[in-house]
Amino acid sequence: MASNKIRKETITNGEPVVLINAFEVPDGQDEAFLQAWERTRAFLSTQEGYLSTRLHRSLSPSAEFRFVNVARWESPQAFQAAISQPEFRNAPVPFPSHPSLYEVVREDER
Repeated sequence: MASNKIRKETITNGEPVVLINAFEVPDGQDEAFLQAWERTRAFLSTQEGYLSTRLHRSLSPSAEFRFVNVARWESPQAFQAAISQPEFRNAPVPFPSHPSLYEVVREDER
């Protein structure tokens, strides 16, 4: 999910966006991380513009980013409105994260 580290930016693109958020979760802290992530997911999934999310865990236990969240939002504005809510800001995921919004520029599906 997102974290409070996302800078407030003026993004005017009205197209769907992808949030990619890599988390630094120390070995032995998976359960605490997952509980915090679920709490955040439960809140964000109720917000206007939320489309979906998937949480990935690295197969390598020594990976720098053991968990990576990939979420889809209808627009940058919808995402920014959601993370501006006091409920989001007052209950952050207590692990270092590296979030950013992305737009699709090329796609190949089978």
